[in-house]
Amino acid sequence: MSKYLAKRLAALEAYVPGEQPQDKKYVKLNTNESPFPPSPFATRLARQAAAGLNLYCDPECRTLTEVAADAFGVKAEQLIFTNGSDEVLDFAFLAFCDETAPAVFPDITYGFYPVFAAKDGVPFREIPLTSDLRVRVEDYLGVKGTIFLANPNAPTGVALGRAEIERIVAANPHNVVVVDEAYVDFGGESALPLIEKYDNLLVTRTFSKSCSLAGGRLGIGFASPALIADLKRVKYSTNPYNVNSMTAAAGVGALLDKEYFESNVATIRKNREFLTDALTALGFDALPSSANFVFAKCSDISGEMLYKKLKEKGVLVRYFDKARIREYVRITVGTAAELEALLAAIRAIKEGK
Repeated sequence: MSKYLAKRLAALEAYVPGEQPQDKKYVKLNTNESPFPPSPFATRLARQAAAGLNLYCDPECRTLTEVAADAFGVKAEQLIFTNGSDEVLDFAFLAFCDETAPAVFPDITYGFYPVFAAKDGVPFREIPLTSDLRVRVEDYLGVKGTIFLANPNAPTGVALGRAEIERIVAANPHNVVVVDEAYVDFGGESALPLIEKYDNLLVTRTFSKSCSLAGGRLGIGFASPALIADLKRVKYSTNPYNVNSMTAAAGVGALLDKEYFESNVATIRKNREFLTDALTALGFDALPSSANFVFAKCSDISGEMLYKKLKEKGVLVRYFDKARIREYVRITVGTAAELEALLAAIRAIKEGK
């Protein structure tokens, strides 16, 4: 780092994104991207929008907001669009956390939460998952802080039901509860209907996973109009043109092409079941996943060694060098062919080849 870096950032441990290597072609099962291309309709609308790139994009994303409000059954004033769901989460740390409302989240969860807290100067507290890597609802009842819960959780894939989320929201009426639903389309139960009942609930989603738009960077937040107004205050103080015209158009196409979306999600869920069964047959212990990935460990090979040997064979998975989950790898659910390549590589490794 340079001598000019602000002191408040000197100790910041930046988020480490999943590998995007360029040295050769890999079977890429490490960053939870969709194995399917975007909807052809989404791509066509994005190309059309490119003709107007000489002009600033609409900061209110009005067309996208109208389509999304109809698709999700909410009002336009209950929506905010952002540059990926990471941005709406960052806005939430800025808007709803301070010394009187510290951030609270699990010790094993999305790695950006502690980074946002540190970057934004927000105090935070981590609550340990249970021994079987689950969120215990009772730990979040009346915690006196702004709660951030990935549901399904990442990297475990384990989900809470809507009734469990509601218990947490209802028990914290004086603080915001943020439910990060990046993976909910793959089998979780969404808390979205609860925004009509609770004015302290923010639900976030991403178009990166189930909508095949990871490269487009489009996120969305759902909440009461008052919370959305708070988030927009932050947005208009930092990055008003945060969603570019092509991404907004692609988002419209993705929402309107419901048949394509549902087909891809159904395939991922089917492939996840296949992968879980195959790993179990190979001696792995896989957590029950409601996401587009499987978190698993094997008794006869460490997580780090498996990750390295798979990479040598051209297959990328995600390894987290963190004490409680060091023996696990996170495997994105890809196409049938990609999963067969993964399993063949695992069999070869276990056979010492």
